[in-house]
Amino acid sequence: MEETLAEIEFLALSPNRVTVLESLAEGRRSRSELAEATGASQATLGRILGDFEERDWVTRVGGGYEATATGRLVADGFRDLLDVMAVERELREVVAYLPTGAMEFDLRHLADANIVTPSQTRPNAPLQRLLELVREAASVTAFSHALNDQSLSVVADGLGDREFEAVLTREAVDSLTADETLRARLSRVVSDPSAGIRVAHDDIPVAVTIADDVVNILVRDDSGVVQASVDTTDAAVREWAERRYEHYRVHSDPLTAEDLSE
Repeated sequence: MEETLAEIEFLALSPNRVTVLESLAEGRRSRSELAEATGASQATLGRILGDFEERDWVTRVGGGYEATATGRLVADGFRDLLDVMAVERELREVVAYLPTGAMEFDLRHLADANIVTPSQTRPNAPLQRLLELVREAASVTAFSHALNDQSLSVVADGLGDREFEAVLTREAVDSLTADETLRARLSRVVSDPSAGIRVAHDDIPVAVTIADDVVNILVRDDSGVVQASVDTTDAAVREWAERRYEHYRVHSDPLTAEDLSE
């Protein structure tokens, strides 16, 4: 274990070493090409390449160098570690609130996610991000355990301009119908041919909206307070969201204007 950690430290302490190894893992490079990629001096490159040759990570080929099989293995593994740590840093602020039990995909797929958290000047920034996505989309699909009045208003105001489908929990629907104004707004939505809302048979532990090609996850704490908006165009996350929506759609019943007038 200690020897392995020492090798990781050997690479991690030098961005130039990482760049050189990754470059050589991609193919043969001359020392001048490595110098251009790193900005390192020839003396520094000489030391790096010497250290790599001692470990049998690189070999001289013609007038240049290339990674050996184990060198490529190390480069790939170290890149995976860097990617994992980059995702962890991005998610660190919100991981305590992420419904990871319901997120059936590798969190590395959130590497390029846009994460919006509340601030003192913009306490509603996460929700505003979601509303922005919905307003700009031609097609919106959602499944959630909550739908607040602002989201409902944006949906109602856009009737006819976009297609909207959602599966909500019974609790989410009941919270809207408890208010006369929101009940009327909800009735408008379910009566419009471009929209549809269904009531899930079971609980939905996550709030997900698919706005065109963007998947948004609205993250709440145990008290229901929005803590972050996480959105991505990653294909694997999109596939997960569409699969989960279809599951909830199958296990749900349509909400009609007649239901809301009872």
